[in-house]
Amino acid sequence: MTTTMVTFDTALGRCAVRWSDAGITSVLLPIAGGRAGPTIEEAGDVPPFVRRAVGGMIAVLAGGAPELGEIPLDERGLDDWRRTVYAAARAIPPGTTRSYGELARTIGRADPEAARDVGAALARNPFPILVPCHRVVAANGALHGFSAPGGLATKRRMLELEGAPGYGQQVLFG
Repeated sequence: MTTTMVTFDTALGRCAVRWSDAGITSVLLPIAGGRAGPTIEEAGDVPPFVRRAVGGMIAVLAGGAPELGEIPLDERGLDDWRRTVYAAARAIPPGTTRSYGELARTIGRADPEAARDVGAALARNPFPILVPCHRVVAANGALHGFSAPGGLATKRRMLELEGAPGYGQQVLFG
């Protein structure tokens, strides 16, 4: 199995993506001090699906709405529950949000622990942006549970960059 990595600049900062022959293995959000590694421009043989993924992630974080659902993910090692949650999260359009409970109900779970189980699966998401866990919020719209670098500030910034209502827009009367 071959796995490699490139970095790329977005409105959020320098991100990185890793891949194998089967698909994307992880997306790394910006960290303080920046991400080290070759840029996608410097890299030699980058598979077309990786170039599409990088271009799409750059576009999403610039407020665009590209379709990223066809980007293959290398989900080896993920249990069926996480795969199901990630597939449901991938269906959330850019610039919108869903609650943990709403996401649970879309996959057929309405029990009292469902929203918490969705949150636990998303907390272990190795594919942020491609599996847009930042679009999943509390039932009241509050931001909770973002384990990526920068925590909730990064989650809020990602929603702002996408133009999600209620995150970053000016309030006219308030």
